[in-house]
Amino acid sequence: MIEKQDRRSFLKVAAATSAVGALRPTDSLASPKIANVKLGDPAPFSFDLLKQQAQKLIKEPYRKPNIPAPQITSQIDYEEWGRITYNTDHALYADTNDLFPIEFFHLGMFFKKAVRINVLQDGQAREVIYDPSYFNMPENSVARGLPNGAGFAGFRIQESKQGKLDWKKNDWVAFLGASYFRAIGELAQYGLSARGVALDTWQSGTNEEFPDFTEIYIGPETTEGVILHALLEGPSITGAYRFLMTRGKGVVMDIDCALFLRAGFTRFGLAPLTSMYWFSETAKPTAVDWRPEVHDSDGLSIWTGNGERLWRPLNNPTRVMASAFGDNNPKGFGLMQRDRSFDHYLDGVFYDRRPSVWIEPKGDWGKGAIQLIEIPTDDEIHDNIVAMWVPEKPAVAGANFELSYRLHWLADEPYPTPLARCVATRLGNGGQPGKPRPKGVRKFMVEFQGEPLTKLAFGQKPEAVLWASRGAFSYVFTEAVFDGVAGHWRAQFDLTVEGQEPVEMRLYLKHQDVILSENWLYQYHPF
Repeated sequence: MIEKQDRRSFLKVAAATSAVGALRPTDSLASPKIANVKLGDPAPFSFDLLKQQAQKLIKEPYRKPNIPAPQITSQIDYEEWGRITYNTDHALYADTNDLFPIEFFHLGMFFKKAVRINVLQDGQAREVIYDPSYFNMPENSVARGLPNGAGFAGFRIQESKQGKLDWKKNDWVAFLGASYFRAIGELAQYGLSARGVALDTWQSGTNEEFPDFTEIYIGPETTEGVILHALLEGPSITGAYRFLMTRGKGVVMDIDCALFLRAGFTRFGLAPLTSMYWFSETAKPTAVDWRPEVHDSDGLSIWTGNGERLWRPLNNPTRVMASAFGDNNPKGFGLMQRDRSFDHYLDGVFYDRRPSVWIEPKGDWGKGAIQLIEIPTDDEIHDNIVAMWVPEKPAVAGANFELSYRLHWLADEPYPTPLARCVATRLGNGGQPGKPRPKGVRKFMVEFQGEPLTKLAFGQKPEAVLWASRGAFSYVFTEAVFDGVAGHWRAQFDLTVEGQEPVEMRLYLKHQDVILSENWLYQYHPF
């Protein structure tokens, strides 16, 4: 299962703004001043050496996570943890004007595992040795009892000192907990998370495994980005990761990873994203909350290997649901936040600004499936959505995988379709106004907007092409939405279905033989 934690509190660890550029080797600084911190002895390092280490560890017994002084960290609850802040005088690269300073997270009740953090310079890695003097904390804080060298819970990358924002208050990437990491998009907000790998997420008959990034190697930096390496360790897996993270209008991460398996997995999720969807305009229980919508993401977007564009609105189902979209060498997929109207959320945590994250495969991914896991939730504090790539290649003990991809943390897809896109999905009682509403009939309003719809001549209407795994359609028609926005149309139809089993649906708009819209996919749960 997904690790349970208070998301609203977790999001307070950082807030930021945005940017994306190409990392240029010529920007590299030979020997920037690292920081006013204690460093361990130097040791040779390279990505190849890290992969060799991961491959060696898979043949050895699992190394349990380092949990220093649990009798102390168990007393550092969220309130106490929030009182402990990093002293910016000790930030890495704080004395270098055109780099990105890096601060560390303190250990605590919810983050007990210590991550070994190293700094790379001139091909040598040196560990950053924990010292309580790096942190601002109350005089009576129980954290003062931690020994030197205890370690850190994670880290975050601050804005450049040359940027428009105060670097001491604004960060743009954070690594904290297991193999989770996140970045802001171009709208100055954190939201959904990515992680190194997802292992048997809500797979029947198994327990989900959460491996950790146990060692981090930071550097070298440039004026536009940061290179990181990470060692992944879990009871059944080891891995080596390389991150190249750049700033522009959002954040772009180029990721290379090599994974080695001690044991097999049924649902082996690569490039996973984790998000939250409670409710939206699609279906909201009466008076469940004062806000019109609450979600970090509202849909899964897919660009298939054969060029098809798919949009799957998210659900908050009554039971755990897993959907698979088979593909061969997908061009991309991601969890999107398409609804950008503040009036649709009315919340000061700015759900309207949460980033969309698009996964762009690099190289040959082969056959597999994009899988979507939707988990019931009755609040916004738990992530309940997972999207990932599950390769066709069996994930068995002794297997290894290498993967390269790019994460785009933006406001929208980096390669938007020229077709009209779905902008809203709405459900209501079926039948006709003024007449008794029949049971077992649900009315759907699916809205599309885009340039192909603006080009329809006066009097022309798009045709709705529908399909469902079961049930019958009626009252099918399309109409323009008169809101002053050109190319805004809705498809309306009723679906009559018996029983409680989910119904898979598909819809797109066309005119004559010309396809006008992406494919809307939906999983309807009769109620």
